[in-house]
Amino acid sequence: TMPAVLNAANEEAVWSFLAGRISFLEIPRLITKVMNEHMKRVSQRPDLETILEADHWARNLTRQMMVF
Repeated sequence: TMPAVLNAANEEAVWSFLAGRISFLEIPRLITKVMNEHMKRVSQRPDLETILEADHWARNLTRQMMVF
């Protein structure tokens, strides 16, 4: 699930950067924070539903972590 989390956090952070909501240097900070949070909830051998849930979770957490 980590690749899905990485991708989701990256997409949300880059979108916010392009929209002028965060600085460029904030992108890796957000991604790292989201990935660290995900490590607390990682499951072994996830199915597709679990991977999609991880993507949704990461997008929501990334948005919540952004300071506007």
